[in-house]
Amino acid sequence: MESLFNHVHPSNWNFLWDALTSFALRLCAAAAILWIGWWIARRIGNWLARQASIDATLRPIVRDSSLWGVRLIAIVGALSQVGVQTASIVAVLGAAGLAIGLALQGTLQNIAAGIMLLLLRPFKVGDYIDGGSGVSVAGTVEEVNLFTTRLTKPDGICEYVPNSALWSNSIRNYSRNPTRRLDLEVEVSVRDDVNRAIEVLRTLAAAEPHALESPAPQVMVSRFDDSTAVLNIRVWSSIDTFWDMRWSLSRKVRQALNDAQCALPLRTRELHIVQTQPAPPAHAAQVAQVAKEAQAAQASLAAAAGQPAQRGA
Repeated sequence: MESLFNHVHPSNWNFLWDALTSFALRLCAAAAILWIGWWIARRIGNWLARQASIDATLRPIVRDSSLWGVRLIAIVGALSQVGVQTASIVAVLGAAGLAIGLALQGTLQNIAAGIMLLLLRPFKVGDYIDGGSGVSVAGTVEEVNLFTTRLTKPDGICEYVPNSALWSNSIRNYSRNPTRRLDLEVEVSVRDDVNRAIEVLRTLAAAEPHALESPAPQVMVSRFDDSTAVLNIRVWSSIDTFWDMRWSLSRKVRQALNDAQCALPLRTRELHIVQTQPAPPAHAAQVAQVAKEAQAAQASLAAAAGQPAQRGA
C-alpha cells in the first residue's frame, strides 16, 4: 500500500485535494441553501397564516403551496450546487410524477376535488354542512386542504372527510342563507276543538321573540293519524337564533295547549270481532252428496220391487 502511495505524483495529490475542497465547499453551500430555504419557507408560512386579508378557507392552501414552493426551489438549488443538472432533475421529477399519479389515482381525485371546492366555494370555514345521501357526514367546517376537509361534529368530535367524497355528492349548507324555517309537529286529539288549538299555537308562534314577522308564522293541519290531528307550526328565524327558538317553542307548546283545554292525545284503535258459523269442509259436502244419491237409489229400487207385487194381486 505504501508503495502505491509512493508512486502517486505530487501533482495528483494537489488535484485530489483541490477536488475534495471544491466538493466540500459546494456541499456546504448546498446545506446552507437548504437551511435558508426551509427558514424562509417557515417564515412565509407563518406570515400567511396571520394574514386576515386572505379568506379563511383559502388561507391553508395558499400557505401550504407557498411553503412547498419555496422548499422545492431550495432543493433544486442545493442539487445544482453539488453538480446535478437542472434538466435531469426536471426529467426525473416528470417521470416520478407520472408513476406516482398512476399509483395514487384516488389521491389525485382528492386534490382535484379540493381545487374545485376552493374555486366554486360551496361552503367556507365556519359553515355547518351536511352530506347528502351519498355520504353521511355533518359538522362545522374548520379547514379545507388539498386532500381532506376537517369538520367538527356537533358532539365535539373532529372528522376528516376526503374531498372527493364531498365533491361527488350533494352538500346541504345550513349556514349559507341568513334565515331558516322551523317545522314543528304537534299532536292534538280529534275530540278537542282543533280550530281553537290552531289559534292558540298561532298566537304562541307570533309572540316568540326569535320569530321573524315576515314571513308570518303559520299553523295548519298536516295529517290525521289514529284519533289524532297532527298540526304543523312553521316559523322563520335567523340562523343564529334557530335552535334557541326551537327549544323555546317546544317547551311552551304543551303548556299552551293545556291552557286551551286540549288534552294530550292517546292513540286508540277500535277492533270489531265478528263471529260467524264456520263453513263445512269440502269432504263433508261430498259425503252428504253421496249419501243423498244412495238414498235416491234405494228409493228407486223399492219402487221397482213394489210394482210386480201389485200386478199379481
